[in-house]
Amino acid sequence: MSARDMIHAIPHLRGRVRAGVPLAPLTWFRVGGPAEWLVRPADAEDLVALLAGLAPGMPLTVLGAASNLIIRDGGLPGVALRLGGPFAEVVVEADGIVAGAAALDMTVAEHAAAAGLAGLEFLSGIPGSIGGAVAMNAGAYGAEVKDALDWAELATPAGLVRLTAAELDLSYRHAALPPGGVVTRARFHAWPGDPAPRMAEIRAAREAAQPVRARTGGSTFKNPPGHKAWALIDAAGCRGLTRGGAQVSEKHCNFLLNTGTATAAELEALGEEVRARVLDLSGISLEWEIKRLGVPA
Repeated sequence: MSARDMIHAIPHLRGRVRAGVPLAPLTWFRVGGPAEWLVRPADAEDLVALLAGLAPGMPLTVLGAASNLIIRDGGLPGVALRLGGPFAEVVVEADGIVAGAAALDMTVAEHAAAAGLAGLEFLSGIPGSIGGAVAMNAGAYGAEVKDALDWAELATPAGLVRLTAAELDLSYRHAALPPGGVVTRARFHAWPGDPAPRMAEIRAAREAAQPVRARTGGSTFKNPPGHKAWALIDAAGCRGLTRGGAQVSEKHCNFLLNTGTATAAELEALGEEVRARVLDLSGISLEWEIKRLGVPA
């Protein structure tokens, strides 16, 4: 599809539509090529217009906070969707929080704490945004989104829909989103309490065990049933393993690091080497938790 055809394949929006935007600065790994088109809708109605008006076959990738994402060096074809400020509102209610999809998980936990609401402390240990947390039923430190979610609002080509946690059929790192659905906001229930001590525990645990200040993407692989991914990786001798500028963290070996010069190809290849070593030693095939999207250089 030519550039002229591409721009006509995207409906007219009130938000921003830009071509050839570098995506590496938007990702936590700081790697990857450009977006063919980067779209930032003005609001939920604008997002519905985008989903309804995209030409058939036009690729669409929802970036979120890009915290658990490797964008390949050749970039993303089609439309890369980035929800901005209008989707970042956080509203405190008497017994819960309504948060936009672009609001950071940590920000939502902090709003709840400031309002004296407990039950959302686990969000302070999840790197990323609410939209991504709902879409993958993110969890940490003994709780998951499914434990606190009342409902999620999603934009679809047919309009906005609201689904309960039960309707989303949340399970380990999975949510059954409707076809073409993009989370726009969500409500979490909470109760009166002082979450500060638990949040302090989570913060201390993260800083002690995880490379929180490195260029990383969070947990690389899902925990297989009955196992911890980091323990399998450690047993396979992968702690500190490198490939080019990519490294398996010595602090927590279920984290990959960009030490400063890594390419997306090096990070992905290192992850595949880890998977192969774990499979050879234990017979267990690790499943990627980090998404790898786009085309090679």
